[in-house]
Amino acid sequence: MDLSGKRLLILGGSRISCEIIKHARRMGIVTGVTDWYPIKKCPAKQEADEAYFVNTSDIDAMVKLIKEKHFDGVITGFTDSVLPYYAEMCEKAGVRSYGTKEQFDIFIDKQKYKELLRKFNVPTIPEYQIDVDRFDETAVDVVFPVLVKPVDSSGSRGITICNNMGELKTAILLATEVSKVKRALVEQYIDGAEATVFWLFVEGKYYMMLLGNRHVKHNQEGVLPLPVGYTYPASVQPKFLAEVAPKIEKMFHYVGIKNGMMFMQCKIVNSLCVVYDIGYRLTGSLEYINIKEMCGFDPLDMMISFVLTGNNGEPDIEKKVDPCLGGKYSYNVSLLSKPGKIAQIKGLDEIRALPGVIEAVVAHPEGDEITPAMKGRLAQISIRVLGKADTIEHMKQEMLLIHNHAHIISDRGEELLLSGLEELDFEGTVYEAREIDR
Repeated sequence: MDLSGKRLLILGGSRISCEIIKHARRMGIVTGVTDWYPIKKCPAKQEADEAYFVNTSDIDAMVKLIKEKHFDGVITGFTDSVLPYYAEMCEKAGVRSYGTKEQFDIFIDKQKYKELLRKFNVPTIPEYQIDVDRFDETAVDVVFPVLVKPVDSSGSRGITICNNMGELKTAILLATEVSKVKRALVEQYIDGAEATVFWLFVEGKYYMMLLGNRHVKHNQEGVLPLPVGYTYPASVQPKFLAEVAPKIEKMFHYVGIKNGMMFMQCKIVNSLCVVYDIGYRLTGSLEYINIKEMCGFDPLDMMISFVLTGNNGEPDIEKKVDPCLGGKYSYNVSLLSKPGKIAQIKGLDEIRALPGVIEAVVAHPEGDEITPAMKGRLAQISIRVLGKADTIEHMKQEMLLIHNHAHIISDRGEELLLSGLEELDFEGTVYEAREIDR
């Protein structure tokens, strides 16, 4: 499909939005970026063809911008907060949104989508109903540890693991403060193995693209463990496809999902995926890079094509989707930095020269600072390396080698790179991929 000369407006100027610009530019599309931040704080505005300073929550101003600048489509990327505004502005401006405001309202609210999951018997993590104004009364039955988070945030903002009543009360106040709707969620905290499921929606048909092990690391004191890598496919994939996926697809149909992408983060309990987080949007794990290399289609390109034309640009998508990756393997190494100003990144040339590496994406280049406020959040991920392998052993060794090659040096000469994947992190997480009858 020829999209040359089409005009795409991207909501949000953060560095990760440059991924959308890169894809759009390759397709011959003219890109514009808007938010209220100045250009010097917006890497995507610096990269795009056009930059605007309209606040994405100002619907009337956004509609005016879309119409006056003749944008053919609008897309938002990697955060939940813009999604309801996105759907509303698209409807009023007469351009396409991949989801509706009602759908986004559900999938950015953790309490709402957990209720929906339970309605369709999809496993999700138990929670406690605690009223901070009646704390002593409503928290009496809490069994620690618990996880407290805002009902409507993303990127690990405002999340705390609590081991006693004092920590719990403080964490609820923090999560409530971070939350736009001033509500907190208190869940049972389950430590251990994790997985992420990636869905693609095309005209009301639902495709499970990938199910990956999400390797998290306790490499910092006092904060939630963050992902240091993903390996695809996961050992729990057959059980998920047989027992859980059909229930989730019924849920999608009930909500009226038609197009777009979604990820579901899960804890693995007795080989079962227990869903604890959902995003009806692109995710910073950049799994579309893995999918393009392994399966021959690009979900991000499909979303761009859809919002511009109403056509996803992949007529044979059913033949290309393969969560088993043709019997091969794929991975993502996430390199985390502790707080400090990045003066030098070493090892990228060696990493990119490795035989399995598809792409290395720098989230924080030299000159960026990892601030103390970023600690415990996904913003600590400085580099993502996406790759492929023919065998589990090849995948393991290359992922370990990537971490050995990488060095992130501060302006004080200190190594900022946090510890990452180790040999033991791979135990029991991948299986010999095979054809699975969907």
